[in-house]
Amino acid sequence: MSDRNPAASADPTTLSAVQRNAVAELLRIAPVADRLAELFDEAGHQLHLVGGSVRDALMGRLGEDLDFTTSARPDEIERLLRRLTPAVWDVGKAFGTIGARVSRDDGPDWIIEITTYRADTYRDDSRKPEVAFGDTLEGDLIRRDFTVNAMAITLGSRTFVDPHHGLGDLAAGVLRTPSAPEVSFSDDPLRMMRAARFTSQLSSGEQRFAPDAAAVAAMVNMAERIEIISAERVRDELCKLLLTDSPRPGINLLVETGIAERVLPELPAMRLERDEHHRHKDVYEHSLTVLDQAIDIERARGHEPDLVSRLAALLHDIGKPATRKFEPGGKVSFHHHDVVGAKMTRKRMKALRFSSEEIAQVSKLVELHLRFHGYGEAKWTDSAVRRYVRDAGDQLERLHILTRADCTTRNNRKAARLRRAYDDLEARIDELAAQEELDAMRPDLNGEEIMEILDIKPSKTVGEAYRHLLDLRMEHGPLGRERAEEELRRWWAEQP
Repeated sequence: MSDRNPAASADPTTLSAVQRNAVAELLRIAPVADRLAELFDEAGHQLHLVGGSVRDALMGRLGEDLDFTTSARPDEIERLLRRLTPAVWDVGKAFGTIGARVSRDDGPDWIIEITTYRADTYRDDSRKPEVAFGDTLEGDLIRRDFTVNAMAITLGSRTFVDPHHGLGDLAAGVLRTPSAPEVSFSDDPLRMMRAARFTSQLSSGEQRFAPDAAAVAAMVNMAERIEIISAERVRDELCKLLLTDSPRPGINLLVETGIAERVLPELPAMRLERDEHHRHKDVYEHSLTVLDQAIDIERARGHEPDLVSRLAALLHDIGKPATRKFEPGGKVSFHHHDVVGAKMTRKRMKALRFSSEEIAQVSKLVELHLRFHGYGEAKWTDSAVRRYVRDAGDQLERLHILTRADCTTRNNRKAARLRRAYDDLEARIDELAAQEELDAMRPDLNGEEIMEILDIKPSKTVGEAYRHLLDLRMEHGPLGRERAEEELRRWWAEQP
């Protein structure tokens, strides 16, 4: 089934908001789209704008990344694209995808991906899809994840193709699979995680998206199927969810359907039952609130969406279930949950194949997230402030965000007191940084100077001397070379 594209209408005043969005976006991409259509038509192939590109065009949010599908096979796609631009890559060729960059004078370059009609499936025990090329657009669309991503615009004729009523689902905010959800999720189980990501990614303003009841039921019944997906693909989908404007709805969907239990079990484990007197917070809900607040603070401080900061906010309390203890008098404690949580964070992120750098950054923030507490009651010395900065290192700004976001108390007076205390700490850090270049904190003597003064060769003793001088710097501020040398010789004389 196909409908004539609304771009053909001569009277813009008769168009719906969705149609106006489509017209504006199609006119914007027309130069590159029309040239591509001409190339493929001359070669006897159909070419269609498809998937997320059509969805985003209808929503008025199409960017510079354009997705197409075609009857041409990968070698032919590559040959045709090279007639348009020299910037062509074939890293997805095994899956039928050829990419290209097309420059333009009036804005950022177009990033184009063209894929042969496909029909991918997974075997029950496989972690990689079996790629099968299809022969029709209809066959390609029914294999898409959701109907809102199963619409196409045939270039040249500009025909709108919507065999699964994705336009209606887009208007209603419904995530529905083109085929039965059991078939769709079995073909590619990662689609269950995409349902969570789109629940967050597509929602904005008054409009909210959610899977239909059939999709949710299938996610619950097929949750274990996600285990055949590689850790890298699971990680990438989780990252895309966390980097949306509002990850909470998608995270809730993963937890409620049991999928989180398979990919990030520490998350549902934080849903601790409250004690009968409600003397401690629900750790899971608290963590989501911290994530929400971290995103707000991140935005207010002028930062782009930051994966490390958001992971730290979500995982900062994952050590609590393992450290929970019911104390006399009905109190609940979570002693050392920061240290335990950092260890758990490293283990889970390693299992999900995050980079070593990301693992180190997130686990450091989890370990340090309690460090600030107590500052308001007993004002720190300059030495303590220096140590706070030194321990945070290049994660200081992220630690600022996490610590501020971690205040979720409903007691307005307490919340205001914590904000003032952290304002004061940041002001002191800025003041000391201006005085001492705190961001580049080092001892007054480097390793080579230590070896020359003590007349020793490279050894662990040099490191011990370096740390001693760094401790003195932390405690007293800059010493100057002369006093640093005196302190070094004094330390050396005391060694066995």
